Amino acid sequence: MSAAFSPMQKEFWKNADHRWNIKTGATRSGKTYQDYFLIPKRLLSVSGKPGLNVMLGNTRETLRRNIISPMREMYGADYISGIHTDNSVDMFGEKVFVLGADNANHVDKIRGASIKYCYGDEITTWNEEVFDMLKSRLDKPYSLFDGTCNPAGPTHWLKQFLDSDADIFQQAYTIDDNPFLDPAFVSNLKKEYTGTVYYQRYILGLWVAAEGVVYKLFNDTPERYIVDDLPEGEFIRSTCIGVDFGGGTSAHAFCCTGFTSKGRIIILDEYREQAALTPEKLCLDFVEFVRRCRRRWIVTDAWCDSAEQTLINGLRSAVANAGLGLNVGNAQKRMINDRIRATCILMGADKFLINRQCKETIDALKAALWDGRHKTEDVRLDDGTTNIDSLDAMEYSFERDIPNLIDMWQWGV
Repeated sequence: MSAAFSPMQKEFWKNADHRWNIKTGATRSGKTYQDYFLIPKRLLSVSGKPGLNVMLGNTRETLRRNIISPMREMYGADYISGIHTDNSVDMFGEKVFVLGADNANHVDKIRGASIKYCYGDEITTWNEEVFDMLKSRLDKPYSLFDGTCNPAGPTHWLKQFLDSDADIFQQAYTIDDNPFLDPAFVSNLKKEYTGTVYYQRYILGLWVAAEGVVYKLFNDTPERYIVDDLPEGEFIRSTCIGVDFGGGTSAHAFCCTGFTSKGRIIILDEYREQAALTPEKLCLDFVEFVRRCRRRWIVTDAWCDSAEQTLINGLRSAVANAGLGLNVGNAQKRMINDRIRATCILMGADKFLINRQCKETIDALKAALWDGRHKTEDVRLDDGTTNIDSLDAMEYSFERDIPNLIDMWQWGV
């Protein structure tokens, strides 16, 4: 083994010869890096033998980003191709199918097939049915699985499997198990996750439940984030608006967010009204909100909940008729927990501010709770008792800029 591997990585290389070989624990702890060397070893060991090679991840895109692209940069296109139209990649002379495991329908290609080698990325994000199907597909004497993930809640189906008597070699990593990280980066990462469930999972590598308030730092020290104005010498570079449409007991919400010269976001203005508004009144209110924001800031874009295309078209026509020249488009709608995690990181890094006048959003941040009824996944409570509308609008306003606001190296496994 090369001296470039940590003690934990060396242990895995030496002892990971079981049917299931799984690394869990902290982000940036070195779990995935070693696999860039392990995967070629595994593929060459089964080269020419019957069975399929498969890579499974949350989505095909996350697999491409986390595994395939870094390996292609290391070994070159002669050894690792791009992803073909049949969702396969040529790797070291073997065909490897690359599939998303977030939905059982995505893996129909391998249903009923015999698998000789499978690599799994972000296992805790998979559909449980996919994992159950995989158990019966690793049916060769030489069939083997390697996988990595960050921990989830203690009752997650994968944790139950890891605690079973199956033929498993497993390791649990903390952030401090990676001796090659810059100490300043580790210190900042710990600070950014402090006070959240993510510290216990992504720093300490623990399987813990998401309980209580979602934004604990905001609840504990609101004065750290609530401001009357930007600090001296800091200015707003650009702004945009997030729009969430209400229905039933929920409300319509707008949020104007500024992006500052110090790489922070500041929630500048807000709107929230019950969904009983007519579409015509909603359009009038939106035009007035845009005008109000533009009296102080340059606003070029509005990103709206893409589930309501009719209402989006109405807003688009309204701003055009008002001569506002505003781009009205669909929000990215990243996964809710990714948006929550980004907000927590921004708070921990002192990159989040909110104007004192935005009382609806302030109250929403304070009141946001994890839904304790969900035992196997993290779910923000959304039963009408808390204001999720303002939070959604806020998140839509800055989610496109998450890669610019956060060092995405800390995002991976």
